[in-house]
Formats: sequence, structure tokens, C-alpha cells
Amino acid sequence: MPPQEYSFRLQKGIVGGFAPPTIDVIHTVTKAATNPSLLIASALRPSGTSTLQDAAPKSLVADHADATTLIEELHGILKDLPMEKPSGSEDIYGLNTSIAWGSEDLEWCNGGPQGCGGGKSEVQPTEEQKEKFRRAVEIVNELVEKGA
Repeated sequence: MPPQEYSFRLQKGIVGGFAPPTIDVIHTVTKAATNPSLLIASALRPSGTSTLQDAAPKSLVADHADATTLIEELHGILKDLPMEKPSGSEDIYGLNTSIAWGSEDLEWCNGGPQGCGGGKSEVQPTEEQKEKFRRAVEIVNELVEKGA
């Protein structure tokens, strides 16, 4: 069962180098203990533009069977996945995407707060772990799509 309070963020566009990464999407999902809904905020960069634009906020009932199952799956996946070391050194999952999760029982983030600036991580995931990370990205996107 996931914690009562948590927040997670998906960012597409984490690979940089000399120049900072170009961010295409940011989804933030927050669940407060006092609120029965997931609050979903998104910012998207339309093709051909240089800035992110906020999308209308959404919400999703957190105890809806689909949402609960997806959150439990996401929480379980992230608990078992490695993060790059040092933080922000390399996009070890190869998707140009980061997920950051924060709750009482789990602090997890890949890609570093400013994206990946080059270098080599001391930690490399297995193909199975890469597949689990792909699934974690799918789960976040599915939750965002379910929001209304």
C-alpha cells in the first residue's frame, strides 16, 4: 500500500552537457493525507516553441481502484531501482526522462535536479531494471491521462 502522502514528478528532457537540457514535459502528481484526490499539474513545450506552457490542473480520486493499483505498482518499482552515482552524471535508463518520488518511506530520483550533464555513472541498471523504469514512465503518463 502506498503512503498516505506522496508527490512525484516526471520530466522529459534531462540530457544536457555544455548547454542545459531542453525540457519537453513536466508532470507533477501530489497526494496529501487530507485530500482524497491526486492533484495533477503539467507543463508542456509545444513543438517548435522554446518555453513550457502550463496545462489546466487535473485531479483523480486517489482511492479509485485503477489509481491505487498504479500508484502501488509505481511505488514498488521505484523502491527496487538503482539511481545513477553520482547524481546527474548519466541518463542510465536511456529515456531522457527522470522521475522523482518523495514520501515518508521513499526518496528516489534519477537524472539529478539539473538533468544529466555528462560523465559516467558508477551504477548501471540491468536490462530488466531498464524495462521496469520504462513501465514506471508509462504508469505516470497513464495517471496523468486519467485525470480530469
